[in-house]
Amino acid sequence: MDNYRNSDLVLYLHPLASFCHKVLIALYENGTKFESKLVDLSDNDSRDELLSQWSVGKIPILRDRLRKKTIPETSIIIEYLDMNYPGKVKLIPDDPNLVLEVRLWDRFFDMYVSDPMQKIVLDQIRPNGKHDPYGVDQSITKLSIAYGMLEAQLNSKEFIAGEFFSMADCSAVPALFFADTILSFRNDYPKLTNYFERLLKRHSVMRTIEEAEPYFQFYPFYDKIPKKFIKKLSE
Repeated sequence: MDNYRNSDLVLYLHPLASFCHKVLIALYENGTKFESKLVDLSDNDSRDELLSQWSVGKIPILRDRLRKKTIPETSIIIEYLDMNYPGKVKLIPDDPNLVLEVRLWDRFFDMYVSDPMQKIVLDQIRPNGKHDPYGVDQSITKLSIAYGMLEAQLNSKEFIAGEFFSMADCSAVPALFFADTILSFRNDYPKLTNYFERLLKRHSVMRTIEEAEPYFQFYPFYDKIPKKFIKKLSE
């Protein structure tokens, strides 16, 4: 990824973290210059630097050096960028009714696709005796329900909130990318599948996935990632 030293914007991230992907896609859509700072929570200095900016310790966070502000939470970061560092792609529409639609489906992907997906992923790396099979089953059910609702919402739409690419689509990409490795939607939800494939063709999305690829080996469902996204297998 580009790393603009002394940029006004600094993004604290990890290339494998799905919520970081959401913000990266927004940044790449508009060619926004930023310095990337990789967070390694196993490294004391890296962890302490993150905590000095945001005591909650979650990534991504955006630091605006110009305005001396720290912005947490992916949706807030993207709205902040749209207001203060706008580009050619308007990720938050001007129409207040469309704004609500974008925010709705942005939250939907975060809460009903990404959250259950992460619950299942984290269960895979728990120590023996600490697994939560009931919670995993609940999460699988939530994903199935979400897929059905997304299929109905898409109908004839090109993007999830209408005919324009928005923050909600930035949220969709990582949520669907990783959820598909756990409970695939490709056989039963054709509209959702076609929508996801359209998103994968965007430069911002391709770039984000390519930058994450070296870290895929650490993902518990690595063997379920489509081969086309694994360089050493596709070359």
